Amino acid sequence: RDYRYSIYHTRVNTLELVIDTRCWYSNSRTLEANLCTLFNHRPAYVSLVCSVPRLKSCMLSSVPVLSWLPRYSLRDNAIGDLISGISVGIMHLPQGMAYALLAAVPPVFGLYSSFYPILIYFIFGSSKHISVGTYAVMSVMIGGVTERLAPDSNFMMYVNATNQSMVDVLARDTERVKVAAAVTFLSGLFQMLLGLVQFGFVVTYLSEPLVRGYTTGAAIHVIVSQLKYTFGISPKRHSGPFALIFVKVCYLVPETNIGTLVVSLVSIIGLIMVKELNTYLGKKLPVPIPVELLGIIIATVISWQVNLEGKYGVEVVGEIPSGLQPPVMPTASLFGQVIGDAFALSVVGYGIAISLGRIFALKYGYKVDSNQELIALGLSNSIGGVFQCFAISCSMSRTMVQESTGGKTQVASALSAMVILVIMLWIGALFEELPKAVLAAIIYVNLHGMMKQFMDIPTLWKSNKVDMLVWVATLILTVLFNPDIGLAASIAFSMLTVIFRTQLPKYSLLGQVPETDIYRPVEDYNQVNEIPGVVIFRSSATLYFANAEMYQDALAEKSGIDITKLISQKKKAEAKRLRKEKKEARKAKKDAKKNAQEWLRMLINHNYECLITSLTHSLSIHSSLLSLSLSLSLSVACVIENLESGGFFSEKVSKACLFSSIHDAVLHCQTDRATINKDDEVKHTNTHGHDTCTHTQTHSHYFTKTNRYFQTFGFVGFRCWLLAALF
Repeated sequence: RDYRYSIYHTRVNTLELVIDTRCWYSNSRTLEANLCTLFNHRPAYVSLVCSVPRLKSCMLSSVPVLSWLPRYSLRDNAIGDLISGISVGIMHLPQGMAYALLAAVPPVFGLYSSFYPILIYFIFGSSKHISVGTYAVMSVMIGGVTERLAPDSNFMMYVNATNQSMVDVLARDTERVKVAAAVTFLSGLFQMLLGLVQFGFVVTYLSEPLVRGYTTGAAIHVIVSQLKYTFGISPKRHSGPFALIFVKVCYLVPETNIGTLVVSLVSIIGLIMVKELNTYLGKKLPVPIPVELLGIIIATVISWQVNLEGKYGVEVVGEIPSGLQPPVMPTASLFGQVIGDAFALSVVGYGIAISLGRIFALKYGYKVDSNQELIALGLSNSIGGVFQCFAISCSMSRTMVQESTGGKTQVASALSAMVILVIMLWIGALFEELPKAVLAAIIYVNLHGMMKQFMDIPTLWKSNKVDMLVWVATLILTVLFNPDIGLAASIAFSMLTVIFRTQLPKYSLLGQVPETDIYRPVEDYNQVNEIPGVVIFRSSATLYFANAEMYQDALAEKSGIDITKLISQKKKAEAKRLRKEKKEARKAKKDAKKNAQEWLRMLINHNYECLITSLTHSLSIHSSLLSLSLSLSLSVACVIENLESGGFFSEKVSKACLFSSIHDAVLHCQTDRATINKDDEVKHTNTHGHDTCTHTQTHSHYFTKTNRYFQTFGFVGFRCWLLAALF
């Protein structure tokens, strides 16, 4: 956004400066402080003036509904949104009530969670197609928190009439609703905070294999949590890591309620059959058959007529109050106990919503603002927590229905919320006789898509084994450590794989495609040729401290250049040369008076010995020297700036070692090598007929030339570690 500043200074009359930046208004104080230092660090009076167009642009980006709703086309979108809204609203009824069981709260609170958050997202959301509301993974995470902080054992009461202890269901549910509202409110605050600080990029750390493995692991938790409603049993619930290991369902199978099991099996079979019929007739039906709505209507009627609860002990939903709940601020004393769970909920809910949002945005050619999505979801959850809702996210099944039935905008979501409002006000009480086993069956059937994700394993094995490892590890960690701790462990494992990939990159030697300036790995292409006298070494990863040593080892293995050994030899040769120089200097000082000619002969012998030592190393590595410089030739401007600020360049290693392309570096190597060879031939042809002084000058020239290469190569090898540290 553009900020227009008026700067008043004692030495300057008035200066208007327009700054183009992409920061929030919260950064304006920082910008003002920077502007105050423009004039010799003296105080300046800076005033921020926001123009009306800029204020309008900010409002439209913060409240997207103000941008698209005035341009809403009734002719193009109304019919599709109406049909889509009714269809999705019908799905919200059974899913909201079923997922409330996952959250361990009364079913009516699932309806609340399908109403208030949707209206908030309608105003602040930037995606046109996703359907927010209750979601299985979020609900099971909420259920883990509520059952941990409000277990049945805390609400046991003694009944004198029967001499037995029983759970005070009303008090227990009241406390669990408070816990769910507190963790939902806090997760919404986390999401809003992350959105305000532009933290939307956090979703980049949630790769697709991680998300799919995590949702599959969470689906297993969902299935296990619903077994008690399927079999009509009451196993003891455990919370925390390894909770699934302690679930003793098998020991309670003999106590199964036959009536509940029959209702569950019939419901599952019926739902699967109608869903398959939907799939088969998908192109012929204008809208899908509302199988879940039909299922709960039929089950409610049968339960009411047959009296399943009284005759067969089938557990039913129970009382569903009509109307809306008044807003109640969450219990602040619970925040400290649920802060970790709230952060996990905020990350999981955002990751799932933004992933689906980007899929449909790419399909229909619009952009989803990741930071605005964080704010929209945060407002939905925080305001929903005030109205006793539990955390929401985006559902794949509802989103697919909303898109396939013609929904083009969030008006469809608003209409689905109106359907839920009608149900809560007038129709909700009719479902009090609905068996909970039917809601569990709806959950099982809706999880079939997540269970199909196990087929990702063979696909990833063929395409990318590291991604497959991330998928499997995420699944195992989520199942063992529960969804909240499992998410953190999965992200940590995923980051470790990234580090290992950078530590174990692919190293290769490049060859030239004949008669082109294209260079490809020699081991991967048969038609490329290595360039004589030049070694081109390439690494597929960026150099930094964790892989610097491996890079050096790979360079030595591929090119035959051992930098450490060369540096050691150079230091030894240098020390030996210095000792000889000192010794010869002392001896020369003593013998200088005796014979000047003898001193000249000694100096010639000394230079010749140094020449032999230097030639042994320098001529063999001259072409490798230039190819090592080539590894720096691919640096971009920012990397060169880092090298300059780090003091990398010197008289021995200058920017002349950098090239814009591999081909330029190769040409430089070949040209320089040809020049040296030509100088060699000229010197050798002129050797005959010259006196000893000429020989001395020639060898001194070679000594200077080759020793300079040797020193330069050693210096570059030493600086390779510094380059790795810079990255």
